[in-house]
Amino acid sequence: MLTEIIREAWIALKRNYTRSMLTMLGIVWGIATVTLLIAYGSSFRRILVNGFDAFGKSVVICWPQQTSEQPGGQRAGKKVLLERADLEMIKQDAPLVKHACLETVRRPGVSYGDRMVGTAAVRGVCPEYGEMRNEVPSEGRWLSAGDELERRRVAFLGGRIREQLFSGRPAVGETIQIGGVRFTVVGVMARKIQLSNYFSSDDESVWIPYSAAGDLWNTRYAAVMVFEPIAPQFEKKAMAQVLAAIATRQQFSPTDKKAIQMFGRDEFRPVIDALTIGLQVLLTFIGTLTLGIGGVGVMNIMLVSVDERIREIGLRRALGARKRHIKLQFLAETLLIMLLGGAIGVLLSYAIAAAVGTLPLMGPLFEDDSGKGDIHLKISLMTVMLSTLVLLVVGVISGLVPALRASKLDPVEALRYE
Repeated sequence: MLTEIIREAWIALKRNYTRSMLTMLGIVWGIATVTLLIAYGSSFRRILVNGFDAFGKSVVICWPQQTSEQPGGQRAGKKVLLERADLEMIKQDAPLVKHACLETVRRPGVSYGDRMVGTAAVRGVCPEYGEMRNEVPSEGRWLSAGDELERRRVAFLGGRIREQLFSGRPAVGETIQIGGVRFTVVGVMARKIQLSNYFSSDDESVWIPYSAAGDLWNTRYAAVMVFEPIAPQFEKKAMAQVLAAIATRQQFSPTDKKAIQMFGRDEFRPVIDALTIGLQVLLTFIGTLTLGIGGVGVMNIMLVSVDERIREIGLRRALGARKRHIKLQFLAETLLIMLLGGAIGVLLSYAIAAAVGTLPLMGPLFEDDSGKGDIHLKISLMTVMLSTLVLLVVGVISGLVPALRASKLDPVEALRYE
């Protein structure tokens, strides 16, 4: 029965070949638009999420401030200073903290030969900092526990600093000067597409062991503390444990959130999701509207087809065809047009995506020519499935009106129709 309906639908479409092809053209353009817009939205979301993840997937920055509460007779307004003893207290009393690290920052000037960068942020950190902040070496290695323990004068360079000092030459193993002190480059990082930072972008930073930073300036008090919870869902509880541990040692209220300002990924995640998911929904909606316009065109043509075939419908009914048979016949013709147009549209979208290739987005902003910060119109299987789902919904809606009209025709009146 189904095979017969599809065969008759194909014959009906071939009967008006030119009209069927022109009707199908709107569907081809509509499905290509939906597919390309969904692919664009997916790539845009991936770039933004990766840009925020480059800061660190689950990291919290603690800025020491002043107390605002007066526990046990202590005065408010006491300045909070982060020391190594605070770090030890956190490791002891904060079980939800996976890694914690003090960070000290200065700008003493970095030079190599006759090249100098006076604005580079030199950051003294611990070995775990690289994992927390997603500092991935493209050459060489990150700072090790041995570097920290033995107070080695070694440095890890951000992408832009490496270009300014070495241009295209290898940097690993070379000796640079930081504040007049010689440091050996042990690793470098490629240019980093990063949408959030503090002190300075990672591209324009140099990292050295915290212990070695003590050879350049006073590191008794850290600028900030960086920590990572054991899992992202424990971020809030880990922040409370860190605050309580520091408060216990420095004798201020563990509920005084103004004493230490903490910025974690949980605060940024809703913003990222709102931007990216909202854009994806908007693009999909625009594409669906475009496809819907093509669906209206199909509906109009099928209504014309019903008017042209009234006597045929009457004859079928007189020979025993039921209403559902007539309904299925016209619905099948509509869906056949939609599916054929959809298949051509998907192939067209693949061709357009291959022809367009890469669309600039973050690359020019970060002076990155690797393409990792640009839009890539990659049409995935999920994109095709989503486009097909939208196509079927529009097709059923477009075909239902003509099919219902055809099935409701009175057989006697239809046979008399001239």
